[in-house]
Amino acid sequence: MKALIFNGALERRKDTTSERLSDYLSEELNKLEIETNVFKIAESGVPLFDVSIQNTPNSVVLMNHIFRDADVHIWLTPLYHGSMTGVMKNCLDWLEYSADQPNPYLTGKVIGLVCWADGVQAMQGINAMDAVAKSLRAWTAPLSIPIQRNELFDDNGNINPKYENRFEILLQLLTRGVQTIS
Repeated sequence: MKALIFNGALERRKDTTSERLSDYLSEELNKLEIETNVFKIAESGVPLFDVSIQNTPNSVVLMNHIFRDADVHIWLTPLYHGSMTGVMKNCLDWLEYSADQPNPYLTGKVIGLVCWADGVQAMQGINAMDAVAKSLRAWTAPLSIPIQRNELFDDNGNINPKYENRFEILLQLLTRGVQTIS
């Protein structure tokens, strides 16, 4: 099984929420012996979506391969004005490149959704990602994780046990299916 962690933040600093979550989830998936790839928009070189481009950029070809090769995805984004980040949506728009392929877009992929906000509105980002995932013919996990950012980490900088438990359930759903949750 192959997993993709899609870091939808355009942050390049090491100690950001998106980096810490990507690292944490990658470590947890590695413990489960799941081959994991972290896709960081900030390092991807994916340009603005433009249907008039004659030659598909190499970064888009690579992104499509990575996204379509993974069996399961975890999408991570901070809440930006009631939605996912614009660069995340732009990247997902480039899956249009796969429209003429067998099983286009993200057909049949299972996606876990995670969004954080400074307030309590992270579910808006989840809803936006859910709509895009379904438009791309993917299935979203029956558990998503909206996060109030000031509750995510404990005083020592570790993931709060409340969120550790939610991430554990999400990873079980993504890697083993619904029947494993009791």
